[in-house]
Amino acid sequence: MEAKLLFFSPKLLILLLFSLSAFPFPSSSSLAFNFYGASCPSAEFIVKNTVRSASSFDPTIPGKLLRLLFHDCMVEGCDASVLLQGNDTERSDPANTSLGGFSVINSAKRVLEIFCPETVSCADVLALAARDAVETAGGPAIQIPTGRRDGRASMASVVRFNIIDTSFTMDEMMKLFSSKGLSLDDLVILSGAHTIGSSHCSAFSDRFEADSKGKLTPIDSSIDKAYANELTKKCPSGVSSSVTVNNDPETSFLFDNQYYRNLMAHKGLFQSDSVLLTDKRTKKMVEDLANDQNVFFERWAQSFLKLTTIGVKSDGEGEIRRSCEVANG
Repeated sequence: MEAKLLFFSPKLLILLLFSLSAFPFPSSSSLAFNFYGASCPSAEFIVKNTVRSASSFDPTIPGKLLRLLFHDCMVEGCDASVLLQGNDTERSDPANTSLGGFSVINSAKRVLEIFCPETVSCADVLALAARDAVETAGGPAIQIPTGRRDGRASMASVVRFNIIDTSFTMDEMMKLFSSKGLSLDDLVILSGAHTIGSSHCSAFSDRFEADSKGKLTPIDSSIDKAYANELTKKCPSGVSSSVTVNNDPETSFLFDNQYYRNLMAHKGLFQSDSVLLTDKRTKKMVEDLANDQNVFFERWAQSFLKLTTIGVKSDGEGEIRRSCEVANG
């Protein structure tokens, strides 16, 4: 799949630069573009090559990596704490047991440890891998700063309070995003990540009810009837917990603006998707993004940058793990 480079008009470039200056990196942070330019010049190439290689064998990898980043950054910041294994870690929480893409991060880290030992953090590997996943799936090629350090702790108890539930109302989503320094616009833009990836049937089962014979019918009137019927066929009552459906029924493995077109057609998979169209505060933006993919890509660059700088640890706050799954001893 051919990646698309993101080109800005002069006006939009000025807007982007202004937004970056208005949203500085954390004050204690040493984040910088090309942070590893001297210490590990091939770092970003190694990560990108690993993502491309893995995605060529498994087209679900981009969606998994993007989701993995969200679940890391929204909980205790972008510190790779979601990668740590062990009892009662973030990774062990039921909300995270369906996460994937770990092997790609570990593969990239192993190569980096050969060429640049104890230099590139797992937090940076994850952020870069998610960025490259978007490009690999046909989305925009963007730049993000690096220099994150890895967290030393990971607790399952903090996961549920920091992750969007698919049944959330608009106000609940806005409250959580605001607590992370993200705006309503960021909420709409970053929801566009659902243009790739898949979800288990249980993630949207609350939109249906079963009759006495086990037949599912939609409770939510905002969902397209034909789409609802399609979902009930793929996820009938009593379906195996391992069954998944694509978030985007049209262009499942392509990072594009089809997600917003689906919303316009009332084909949002989750209640938290559909509410973006039904709520007057976000409806106009959904319409604009559905009509212009370039605008979506340009806005994605800004919101993704903000996502990847949430709660960054730097300098003495963290470490550079030798293995992404285990804190340094």
